[in-house]
Amino acid sequence: MTVWRLAIREIRHRKLSFVMGVISVTTAVACLVGAQTLLRADRVITEHLLQAKQSEVTEAIAAKEESVKQAGVELEDAMRKHMKGLGFNILIIPQEQSRSEMLLDGMTATMPEIYVEKLGQSKIVTINHLLPSVTRRVSWPEHDRDVILIGTRGEVPITHRGLKKPILDEVAEGKMVVGHEIQKELGLKVGDTVTFQKTEFTISAVHPERGSTDDVTIWINLRQAQELLGMQNLINAILALECDCAGDRISAIRAEIEAILPGTQVVEKYSQALARAEARAKAKETAESALAQEKESSQAMLLREEQTRNQLEQQHAGFAAVLVPLVLLGSAVTIFLLTLANARQRTEEIGILRAVGLKARQIIQVFLSKAAAIGLAGGLLGIGLGFWIGWALGGLSTIGLPWQQLFAEGDLLITIVASPVLALILTGIASWVPALLAAQQDPAVVLQGG
Repeated sequence: MTVWRLAIREIRHRKLSFVMGVISVTTAVACLVGAQTLLRADRVITEHLLQAKQSEVTEAIAAKEESVKQAGVELEDAMRKHMKGLGFNILIIPQEQSRSEMLLDGMTATMPEIYVEKLGQSKIVTINHLLPSVTRRVSWPEHDRDVILIGTRGEVPITHRGLKKPILDEVAEGKMVVGHEIQKELGLKVGDTVTFQKTEFTISAVHPERGSTDDVTIWINLRQAQELLGMQNLINAILALECDCAGDRISAIRAEIEAILPGTQVVEKYSQALARAEARAKAKETAESALAQEKESSQAMLLREEQTRNQLEQQHAGFAAVLVPLVLLGSAVTIFLLTLANARQRTEEIGILRAVGLKARQIIQVFLSKAAAIGLAGGLLGIGLGFWIGWALGGLSTIGLPWQQLFAEGDLLITIVASPVLALILTGIASWVPALLAAQQDPAVVLQGG
């Protein structure tokens, strides 16, 4: 009779012992495979959740960037419109114009009106909104008082930049705009007709109080002002608005204008320029701060999510690190005790087999063959049971992930393939000592005792 036939007969004769051994090995392998499946499921879910969160964050930041960009544009545009109320902050005047005289008595030096056309047709980039003007302190004989007369025309566009909405509307011929103090003293209102140096004008607008020389200023059309002052084709100044440039703005403006209009000088109205620059910087800072806060909060949310998932994985890994070795040890002890009990129950049978010529090696092979059958059956059952438990507890199905995701990396597959081998080694080692003890018994002593 062969070793395998003896092993099969042994299994059939002692079914309960075989089933208990298979259950023990199945439990151990299921625990091992289930733990590895659960840990792998944790990692897959973590990656999925983090990718989903990252995608949400990316979309949210992109939307916020667009929102901040739009808000920044709107805020800056609102600031720009508000700051335009400060007026032109760059003054281009003839080189011979004394600034002290200009401040005390007004402008006296002149330059050709064609200068503004030349500037508008240039490639200048440091200023916008060119406005030629004449300015004089003159007498208003009809009302026996002095006023500041400013003659203006429509803004001259810088051709390479295209048309921009003007800061000031053109004063039409025959119209007059008056400052607050003049309006108050003379009791003027829009629509009234006044005579200025024997020429009639209709009041088209009245400025509110500004607390500056504008309160004692009247504005009329440039051509009419030139005729009244005898300054045909001449102007005193070109007003402009500086661009939103970084660094030493006024130096760049002066260098560019002097290259185009030699014989002129540039004066910056510092307070207006500073207020304008600060307003635009504030608008930009507000938009960038909002975006930075969104990014910071999004990264913090991702970090919290990752830490939470990592803590969960560590808890599961720590539990598995304790449970799996204990279950494997328990399974090995169970197999050892079952095999030892089996060997003691078969003492007489083993003695007879030895007496009829069966060698000790063959006796050991019978026990190890049974152990191998237990290990193989328990290993295969344990793989299926453990994978199912790990997949069910892992929760992949709850978030719609297929089970194939568990095998995206090879560690779980290695565990599954190695599990039957581990089961065979486990049962073999646990059965070796009882089989060796059974095979070493003297058949004569056994039979005599029987």
